Formats: sequence, structure tokens, C-alpha cells
Amino acid sequence: MIDGVTTKKLKVIPDDRGYLMEMMRSDDPFFQKFGQVYATVCNPGIVKGWHYHKVQTDHWVIVSGEAKVALHDRRPDSPTKGETNEFFMGEKNPMLLVIPAGVLHGFTALEGRPAMLVNVPTELYDYDDPDEFRVPHDDPQIGYDWGVAQG
Repeated sequence: MIDGVTTKKLKVIPDDRGYLMEMMRSDDPFFQKFGQVYATVCNPGIVKGWHYHKVQTDHWVIVSGEAKVALHDRRPDSPTKGETNEFFMGEKNPMLLVIPAGVLHGFTALEGRPAMLVNVPTELYDYDDPDEFRVPHDDPQIGYDWGVAQG
């Protein structure tokens, strides 16, 4: 596992009306602080990634559909520099993924349908100076095969 990456198996509480899924709590050992919450959708055949943040830690949950999430560590002083992790997350495997600042990350939808991701980043999005830095999804230095053509 890439240094600083954490996963949390999510608790799904079903009843006759549907279910409740608790994602993140302020008493989780990895909790740092709250910036905002947002949702983003990835359509099939597309990659949303690679990108990284210099300050922000992300907390990702796939709330609809299934997704392949990949992380790549290019942090110069990391003990896991050069390591790539892959996670299959979504309705069939509900989990929260903590992505530390500096770790490249992205995701693609699986099973031919869109995947919706909810993120709880530690920072507010700064429209004037975003803490978001992009790397091409097919960067040869990473050498990761997303299995799709569009990034």
C-alpha cells in the first residue's frame, strides 16, 4: 500500500425502506478536517485522472456504480515512491479511500455504466488558485493501463 493511503470498509445498514451507508466520521482515526463535499460522475470508457494535490487530502467513496481507482506515488521523499495501487470500489464493495496530498489519482467507470464519486477533501476549492495538478492518463513514466482510450 502506498504510504499514507488508508481504506475503510463502509457499514451498510439496510431496512425495508432501503439502506443507510455511513461514509466518514470525525472520530475516524484518519480524519483531519473538513473542507467541502462534492460529487462527480465518470462516464464509461473515460478516465478522470491523473491529478494530484499539493495540500489537500481526498476521501473518496463511489456511491453509485462500480469504479476502478488507481493511485501512483511520485512523492520524492516517500518510502513507496514509484508504487501504484488499484482499488475496485462501488456498490458491490463499499469503501472509503483516503488519498494523501502528492499522490496521483484517478478513476474510471466499470460495467458499462456511469460511476458517481463523493469526495470530502480537507480543503475548500480555490477557484483563483486551484490545488489541482494534472498529468496525462497515459503518461509513459507511470506506465499504467487504464483499459480505456480517453482521458
